Amino acid sequence: MKDSYQHLARPPRDSASPLVFAFHGTGGDQHQFDILVRDLLPDAGLVAPLGDVSEAGAARFFRRTGEGVYDMDDLARATDKMAGFVAAHCAEAPDNPVYALGYSNGANILAAVMMARPALFDRVALLHPLIPWAPAPQPGLSGRPVLVTAGARDPICPLPLTAQFTDWLQEQGAAVTLEHHPGGHEIRQQELAALAQFLQ
Repeated sequence: MKDSYQHLARPPRDSASPLVFAFHGTGGDQHQFDILVRDLLPDAGLVAPLGDVSEAGAARFFRRTGEGVYDMDDLARATDKMAGFVAAHCAEAPDNPVYALGYSNGANILAAVMMARPALFDRVALLHPLIPWAPAPQPGLSGRPVLVTAGARDPICPLPLTAQFTDWLQEQGAAVTLEHHPGGHEIRQQELAALAQFLQ
């Protein structure tokens, strides 16, 4: 399971330093957040998988049939596979806090894994997630810190769906922080500042 995805990995400096999982957006790769994580958490370990689905040559973590229309069977496959991958890497650093961040498609697979196996992560940052389905209740999220970022005019992840998802997280008892900017799907500096504060 540890090698079920091509990935970038480096160990934490010590047992007090976090192990960070980073999930790229569509068309990104395992290096997308390498420098960012180094800058924010110099002593942290990093595990960054490369999506195993190709959409016209762009790497993704699960298939979709249109913009915002997910292949739910493939999402279930990817969620199970990714949860096993994450758990295998966590087992090698059992004393380290585990953080995770994902952007766009990476945020979506991270959210799916978090909802299926909330105990895997101590802290989760979802940058521009799109969760277009009604998740089942997940009491395991109670008390878990979750950062959600969004763009008010994001054409890919509409703000009303982001609000619906953050409401659901709060209903589960998650400790939700919401950061949004007036732009679109791009990651802006204020999101990075919120991410830095959230992870540090």
